[in-house]
Amino acid sequence: MTHEPATDGITLDKAYAVCRAIARREAKNFYYAFVALPKARRNAICAIYAFMRQADDLADDESFSLAERRARLDAWLAAWRGVCQGADAADPVFLAVRDATTRFNIPLHLLDELVEGVTMDLEPAASDAPDTYATFADLYRYCYLVASVVGLVCIRIFGYSDPGAEKLAEETGIAFQLTNILRDVAEDAERNRVYLPLEDLAAHEVTLESLLHRGAGQSPSANERALLESIAQRAEKFYDSAQLLLPLIDRESRPALWVLVAIYHGLLKRIESADYDVFSRRASVPTAQKLAILLVGVARLGLARLG
Repeated sequence: MTHEPATDGITLDKAYAVCRAIARREAKNFYYAFVALPKARRNAICAIYAFMRQADDLADDESFSLAERRARLDAWLAAWRGVCQGADAADPVFLAVRDATTRFNIPLHLLDELVEGVTMDLEPAASDAPDTYATFADLYRYCYLVASVVGLVCIRIFGYSDPGAEKLAEETGIAFQLTNILRDVAEDAERNRVYLPLEDLAAHEVTLESLLHRGAGQSPSANERALLESIAQRAEKFYDSAQLLLPLIDRESRPALWVLVAIYHGLLKRIESADYDVFSRRASVPTAQKLAILLVGVARLGLARLG
C-alpha cells in the first residue's frame, strides 16, 4: 500500500482507514466477513461498502424531498465520475474506491449499476400510492441492482477464474436481498413500501392494506405466513448457489464468503423458526453467534494460508 500523499494531503492508507471505520460502524453483518479477508482485499471491500453507504445515505435522507435527494445523488455521482476521469479526489472514499477498482480490475459500470439500484427507490409513486413490484421478475431486477451487483464486485476482489462464478454470485446476492426483504417487511411498510410481489400477495389472498396498516403487535395471519414462507423458499433455492460459488473463488477469500453466507442464511433460519412473524420484532443473528461464525472463518483463513 502506498504512503505517498494524495489529493489534499490524503494518503491511500488514510483513505482506506476512513472506509474501514465506516464499515466497522455501519456494516453489522458484512463487517464480520470483512475481518476474515487478507488485508488488501479487506481494504478494497471496505472501500466498496463505504461507497454504497454514501449512496444509500443520500437516497434515504428523508429530511430532503425525493427531488432534492435525486439532485444530491446526481451531484455525488458526477463527482465520482470526475474522479474516475482523473479529477482530484477530495473525498477519501472516492480515493480508496478508485484505487480498489484499479487494483482488482472492477468494471466501473458495476458501480453505476449499484447507484441505479439506489435510485429505484427515488422514483415518485402516483399520489400516495405505496412503492410496489408487480411480479417476481420486477423484484429480481431490483435485487440484482442493489445486491447481485455487490456480489459481482466482491468476487473480483475475492478472485476467481471460472466465469460460472458470476451467475452464482448474482444468485447469492438475490438470496441475501430476499432475506433482507423478509426481515424488513414491517419497517418497509412504515415507509409505504412493499417489496413482496403483488402477484404473490394475490396468490395467497393477502392485501396491501393488511401489510401497510397493522395493529400494534398484530401477528401474521395464516395467509400472510404462507406468503412469507413462499419468499423464504425462493431464497433457500438461491442459497444453493452460494454453496456452489464457494469452491470457485480464491482459497484465501473463501472463509470471508463462508462467514457472510452463514450469517445471512442464519438470519433466514431465524425468520423461519419464528414462523414468519416479522411484525412483532425484527429478526437478527445474535452478536455471540456472529462472533462464533467469525472465529470459524478466521480459523479457515489460517488453514487456507497454511495450505
